[in-house]
Amino acid sequence: MSLLDSVASVLFVHAHPDDETISTGGLIAHLASRGIRISLVTATRGERGDVVAGPLHSLAGTPALAEERERELERAALTLGVNEGFWLGEAPARTPGLPERRYRDSGMEWIRPGLAGPAADSEADALARAPLTEVTDDLVAVLQHGRPDLVISYDATGGYGHPDHVRVHDAALAASRALAIPYAEILDRPAAAAEWFDLDSQRGTVVAALRCHASQLRIDGNDIVHSGGQRDPIRTAVGLRLR
Repeated sequence: MSLLDSVASVLFVHAHPDDETISTGGLIAHLASRGIRISLVTATRGERGDVVAGPLHSLAGTPALAEERERELERAALTLGVNEGFWLGEAPARTPGLPERRYRDSGMEWIRPGLAGPAADSEADALARAPLTEVTDDLVAVLQHGRPDLVISYDATGGYGHPDHVRVHDAALAASRALAIPYAEILDRPAAAAEWFDLDSQRGTVVAALRCHASQLRIDGNDIVHSGGQRDPIRTAVGLRLR
């Protein structure tokens, strides 16, 4: 028996544009191919992300980068088969009665290879500095709007410690529990009590969606090359564990 049995709609919650494809692109494409309705909430525009060398490099540190990342996300989501996408802080992913707000990328600093921590210079409107209750209430609003059968987002570490990922995990888990909607955390390796999905049949779709995020990464063979030069294998397999 799979935790996806009887699931007709899923809400993915991610921190920045490209996270949806890097960590769950294969899963989104797989679910879409099964006719499952996919919604996506993205918390920030990834304003503080570095930009890969090339024609888009001049966007680094400018308001135009956020606009470009919005366009990249729209193209990638369409490629993967996402039915509807929302920005956290904007209706319907905003608490009714509150003015809309824009959560800003909090930035990060590497503590050691593979583990990130908070940036010392995050701005006042950064996601990681927003009250957890506010972020949670915004996610409750979008869950009430769509009433998905399952919420999928990060584990307690946010995958690698990025403060925005951790905040998204904490808020998405709290919002799911408030409405008694099952929550599944994303795992990058098999683990106890987790279900593992090997989705290499979706590799072509994932690569096409990754190429949409041209400001943040490039593809070299079977690897993603990030803006800082780090290399990661293209992931199509993913684990899910109910919390």
